[in-house]
Amino acid sequence: MTAPAAPKLYRAIIDTLQDEIATGKYKPGDRLPPERELVERFEVSRLTLREAMIGMEIMGLVEARRGSGVYVTERSADILSPSDLDIGAFELTEARRLVEGESAALAAVTANAGDIAALREVLDRMVAENERELEDEVADRDFHLRIAEATRNDAMVLVVQTLWDVRHRSPLSMKMLERSRRAGVKPRIDDHRAILDAIAAGDAHGARKAMRDHLGRVIDHLLTATEIDRIERVRAEAAELRNRVSRFATT
Repeated sequence: MTAPAAPKLYRAIIDTLQDEIATGKYKPGDRLPPERELVERFEVSRLTLREAMIGMEIMGLVEARRGSGVYVTERSADILSPSDLDIGAFELTEARRLVEGESAALAAVTANAGDIAALREVLDRMVAENERELEDEVADRDFHLRIAEATRNDAMVLVVQTLWDVRHRSPLSMKMLERSRRAGVKPRIDDHRAILDAIAAGDAHGARKAMRDHLGRVIDHLLTATEIDRIERVRAEAAELRNRVSRFATT
């Protein structure tokens, strides 16, 4: 008999905190402990903890207040379950980094002149989408799928396409990507151009590295965009300091 799969780390955090809210350890209006304390308590990365916090926001359990922290909300009868959240953007991007790194390396060996021309056309569309600040980022998806198609491996195409489909189907992933866009993060043209140049040069090692570096930076940007507690608090404190200095200077 197969043992049941262990729950995802972010779901385990949500389950624990949800139980503590239900039993009154944290009441509506209470501020949850700071990120540093929760990371140490659950022995997880900041990425995992932020997935959990955003998941709890989607479920209606907490709300993030600018410059203050994360607070328990009034409980609602129609609260979602952690299983409704699906896969988070951090977890998904880690998987993409592994799979699409190999996709780019293989494409560097198999791509022909037509594939390279198609990738250049998609990159031009990506530049245009960035300039028009479009939210759908269709060209970004097309670029990565074109690379998979250039591998001449239908299984690779299916895996890459599935990862992108999950990206848009998962409520947790979409919420995190929405925050990233609000923070001004757009597809990195230089990253994609480096990937394309390596594939065009037939450099499998370079293509793999360029793709992994690119998706590593995507994770870094998601991390920055979800710095709810620390960054907003620092900004609020800096604004207050400027106000005090300004008042002092006019007295």
